Amino acid sequence: MGKIEIEGMEFYAFHGHFEEEQIVGNKFLVSISLETDTSKAEKSDNLHDALDYQIVYKIIKEQMEIKSYLLENIASRIMDKLFETFSCLESATLKVSKINPPMGGQIQKVSVSLSR
Repeated sequence: MGKIEIEGMEFYAFHGHFEEEQIVGNKFLVSISLETDTSKAEKSDNLHDALDYQIVYKIIKEQMEIKSYLLENIASRIMDKLFETFSCLESATLKVSKINPPMGGQIQKVSVSLSR
């Protein structure tokens, strides 16, 4: 079993409960940890035998472009699509963070993490 981690993916998107957030947008950070059997790729050195993390990034980017009110919804959609795409995916942990959320005070970020 191996673990693939993609950390600190940055997106500018239009998610949020407030109408202003869906108009003005905000910066989001996404990190993911994926567990899969890497033994075949370890020996073959062939991308076809690996979980292609370029496709993982593409899926996350596509899902980040779809407006949502809640981080939970974004995270769930990403996880659903990843497990639908990769049959070799054993488990995953995803963290979606909104930078400087409009909560009435100085807050660096708010995050939602999901594990499956």
